[in-house]
Amino acid sequence: MLHGGPPSGQVRALLARLGLPLPGRVALRPLAPPGMGTGVSTASLVALARLAGWQGPPEGLARACVAAEGASDPLMFASPARHLWASREGRTVAHLPALPRFHAIGGFWGPPRRTEPRDAGFPDIADLARLWARGGDLPTLAALASESARRTLALRGPVGDPTAEIARALGAAGYAIAHTGAARAFLFVPGTLPAGAGAVLRAAGLTGIRRFTGGER
Repeated sequence: MLHGGPPSGQVRALLARLGLPLPGRVALRPLAPPGMGTGVSTASLVALARLAGWQGPPEGLARACVAAEGASDPLMFASPARHLWASREGRTVAHLPALPRFHAIGGFWGPPRRTEPRDAGFPDIADLARLWARGGDLPTLAALASESARRTLALRGPVGDPTAEIARALGAAGYAIAHTGAARAFLFVPGTLPAGAGAVLRAAGLTGIRRFTGGER
């Protein structure tokens, strides 16, 4: 029995694909609601697979997640940020260099919006991907993330999104968005995240605000 996780149909599809049972009762408590763009749907499926005893390669688990939910984040890999990922196909398009260390603050702007597997209306960012593969310092990569976000917002909306304005107000190196969800993140060189950043996000209407760190170098 499962409480607080993915829909039962997705769970059955995942376990059937992997040939695994799910013994006992499992309760999942995600840190964010589904449909916000944080990857909790994939994370829940990965957790369930491992609880059920999955010990196979991450590529096999990725294919099972796509079969279950129609799309997947690369969270079954040890370093997801190093994968340029085809989410509808569950495969790695290219391997990327390690990210520089960064500090960030983020939250949600807007309602949940679950990923629609048939939705292909995204901007072309092949040029940005090529530049990203070269690596670079945090300001360089944060600028690429910001441009990717700008293209998506220009094509898909929502109208009135305050992310770019917030980034300017905070002096952020850049920003990132969930392309099919409400998550927004503001990226900073370590030690430069303003103490009052949370108040700025709340005043702009963001909810679920969290500070976090990332990067490997």
